[in-house]
Amino acid sequence: MFWYFLYAIILAILTVSGFYFSDLIIHPKTLSRERTLQTECENGNMSREAFDCLIKEEVRISSRYGYDLYGLYFPNGNSKKTVIICHGITVNIYTSVKYMDLFMKRGFNVLLYEHRNHGKSGGDNTTFGYYEKYDLKSCIDWVIERRGHDSVIGVHGESMGAAIALQSLTTDSRISFCIADCPFSDLSKLLKYRLKVEYKLPSFPAIQITSLFVWLRTGMKLKDVSPIRDVSKTEIPILFVHGKEDLYIPAQMSIDMYNSNNGIKKLYLAPNARHAEALPKNRNEYDSLVGDFLNEVIG
Repeated sequence: MFWYFLYAIILAILTVSGFYFSDLIIHPKTLSRERTLQTECENGNMSREAFDCLIKEEVRISSRYGYDLYGLYFPNGNSKKTVIICHGITVNIYTSVKYMDLFMKRGFNVLLYEHRNHGKSGGDNTTFGYYEKYDLKSCIDWVIERRGHDSVIGVHGESMGAAIALQSLTTDSRISFCIADCPFSDLSKLLKYRLKVEYKLPSFPAIQITSLFVWLRTGMKLKDVSPIRDVSKTEIPILFVHGKEDLYIPAQMSIDMYNSNNGIKKLYLAPNARHAEALPKNRNEYDSLVGDFLNEVIG
């Protein structure tokens, strides 16, 4: 009887912990659009007045999974060049605004959109690219329908958005280039790192239990979310950017992906920059590197 009771207690602990940690992953607490807008303006990453003056169009893009993706489209004359900018986890469209000028002044249209389970987009959970890479594919479909099959389409992503962009490179050959700012290389590896840093816990058996619950709740296996695996299979040009002082996603992850890629690639380790700070802390150098990269890969 004692052993049955002990097994029941252990099973209950494993069940509760599996549900708890899987919920942290697939249902991250997201920031409101108003709070994000205020923070971005206060940090000097955007001007609300300048943003409001831009010609823009609200768009709704249908996901293959039955919900709509909310976006803003910024046309740039009759340009055939478009960049799609992907934001990171817990935030929304406004954190992408700081990257727009890099492309608009170089003749690009810009499409910003919000990932599933973020902002005004639909979707019940977050899967770090497992489903999101196909939402990005739907955004590319929208651009081609709008601007034509002779469009030049690039993707820029920050943090989780960068990981989504990298995963999309093996699913959509229509992408001409990718700029990945502070991406993770492998979801399981990142979660092991965060588990150690935030909870002081060993990865076993927490990752295995969490992975099981994530799979049961979403159909996603953690091992299937591995940008470094996708990067090793593509020849689409990639510019990797990472803050040297990033403690959330270690810069080594971008270094590892850079080394695993056999195509046209660049790597910029931004000094004095923590997570997602490469552009704000090194604006001129970032701008110059993006310009040189675009000149090399699309002319």
